[in-house]
Amino acid sequence: MSKARVPIKDVSPLLKIVREFLLGRPHTLALRFDPEVATRSPPLPDLPDGPSHRLSANYYYTRDARGEVQPPDVVASAYEPKLLETGSAGAIQAKNRLPGKTWQWD
Repeated sequence: MSKARVPIKDVSPLLKIVREFLLGRPHTLALRFDPEVATRSPPLPDLPDGPSHRLSANYYYTRDARGEVQPPDVVASAYEPKLLETGSAGAIQAKNRLPGKTWQWD
């Protein structure tokens, strides 16, 4: 660590050793001092270009992916029981599979 212009306020070296012994770990100060704080000008991020970075007049509402979401397709209806076909026995009504015993926690 470089020498700070203003010394960081902490306890004496003897008390540091006693404190670290009693804590069982090195003590970290809760206060933030200039030599330990990150710089205010970090390097700019190196991000890849997006799918529409070269388009002009690229407004948010035209590139929002939520607008492309559609209602789900109905695969089966709960109100109409489906019949299963077997070889020669005819049509049988399908039974709903139910879970086992449920635990009522209330």
